[in-house]
Amino acid sequence: MAAPQPRQPQPLMPHATATWLVENTALTFQQIADFCQIHVLEVQAIADETTATKLTPRDPVRAGELSLAEIEKAEADPAYRMVITPGPAQQRRTSGPRYTPIAKRQDKPDGIAWILRHHPEVSDAQIAKLIGTTKATIAAIRNREHWNIANISPKDPVTLGLCSQRELDLVIAAAAKKAGLAEATDTRLSQDRQAMLERLRAEREAAQRADAETRTPFDPNSLFRG
Repeated sequence: MAAPQPRQPQPLMPHATATWLVENTALTFQQIADFCQIHVLEVQAIADETTATKLTPRDPVRAGELSLAEIEKAEADPAYRMVITPGPAQQRRTSGPRYTPIAKRQDKPDGIAWILRHHPEVSDAQIAKLIGTTKATIAAIRNREHWNIANISPKDPVTLGLCSQRELDLVIAAAAKKAGLAEATDTRLSQDRQAMLERLRAEREAAQRADAETRTPFDPNSLFRG
């Protein structure tokens, strides 16, 4: 019996890659699903724009994961399955805080601000784990007390390369489930969901203000009072 063929590596951001392939090629949904190693129904949802989260397309050609020759070959033959361009082996971390390359660390505040603005249901602990930051930094950005707040501009953390689309999707889905938010696939629920998001945002901001007001500032003169 022949040995089973090893499974080829998955693109770094499979859902974002699938989005780019849907928008820029004539590949079948099954070809895209096989290359990205996701379900064909997920590709269908991306094409129909019914996913819960708007995906940022990621060009696998520019990323060095796929050649134009492979795309053209697959477009000419619907039965052909594209092969990912082999790259250097990646060392995956199984535990511990997320490592962020030095060149990208300056982008963290922008990614944090984006999540705070668009997904207030995501907890500080989830943001800290996803981005690789601290709760103190998140609070400073939320309260506009960060030392560089004037230069912070909310940007999608996936676009910045701080996390993958799948990781962001999982965090948002978990937070939405915990908060009791309905999936925004039914347009009839979109207004209710938005109202609940606004309420969550207001409650968190009110809690932050209340916490700040209850803190008693230290009075150095109190040390000399009888």
